Amino acid sequence: MNQSLTTRIVTAPEPGGPDVLRIETRELAPPRAGEVLIKVAAAGINRPDVFERMGFYPPPKGAPEGLGLEVSGHVLALGEGVTGLAEGDPVVALVAGGGYADIARAPAGSVLPAPEDVDLVHAAGLPETVFTVWTNVFDRAGLKPGERFLVHGGGSGIGTTAIQMAAAHGAAVMATAGSADKVEACKALGAELALNYREDDWQAAVKESGGADAILDMVGGEYVAKNLAVLNRDGRLVQIAFLKGSRVEIDLMGLMLKRQTITGSTLRARADDEKAAIADAVKETVWPWVAKGKLRPVIDSLFPLEDVAEAHARMDEMAQTGKILLVP
Repeated sequence: MNQSLTTRIVTAPEPGGPDVLRIETRELAPPRAGEVLIKVAAAGINRPDVFERMGFYPPPKGAPEGLGLEVSGHVLALGEGVTGLAEGDPVVALVAGGGYADIARAPAGSVLPAPEDVDLVHAAGLPETVFTVWTNVFDRAGLKPGERFLVHGGGSGIGTTAIQMAAAHGAAVMATAGSADKVEACKALGAELALNYREDDWQAAVKESGGADAILDMVGGEYVAKNLAVLNRDGRLVQIAFLKGSRVEIDLMGLMLKRQTITGSTLRARADDEKAAIADAVKETVWPWVAKGKLRPVIDSLFPLEDVAEAHARMDEMAQTGKILLVP
């Protein structure tokens, strides 16, 4: 690719609410060795984007400028050494930044063929959530078929994906969510037990149902002690966010007696080769679930790129079920 290209990107020049977001135009350099340029069909909005906008989640060194961690679209250009892809291929990709754009830049190892049976725009709701769920629930927590799995925030993008992936794997799935509609959505996706955390005593209900062998939590705060209380012997708690705070007090005696494990991870700052390994595992195990109809992106709403502030406002309200997408 020798021609000069420009792209719109979304930036947050200063920390704040959705109103600080700006659409700016940038010249785009050709893809470097091992990179892919993607003509964006849609970009997913994720909670880390909100934290970045607020000034709490700075991008890793070398990340493309602008917000956005996942896209779908068509390959526009390939950098030196990239194999297995061709210009025009429909793809999805995990990116380290700059996904809210007309053209996004991705390391080739984080680019996957778009699932054939999923609308390409809707497919933008897959990469960030699928990569996150795979590495935390299946890799770090080692979820096994037949085990009992609990996910908090079941109506979120991560939650709706985790429910489907765990159910496809043969686990018994439980979820918490913040409204009656979201509870019903969790059940429709495969949760055998779904609870409204605003009204139900989810801790008592989960314990009475047989407890949990693995838990995916993005709440933190007082949920950590409650999670350990319902976690079974040899159970694993995986922390991926902390909406209620990262500093907690727990009784280590219970953890020791039940041989429990607390772990966690972030995805964005991991090395390209680590993300490529996750992509390979997703392609091998998760994409067949998509082909069989066991996993679909749950899309809450679509916003044009020009309305990115309104899209972030919806995310801030936590009113959505599934993913919010931006369409250039």
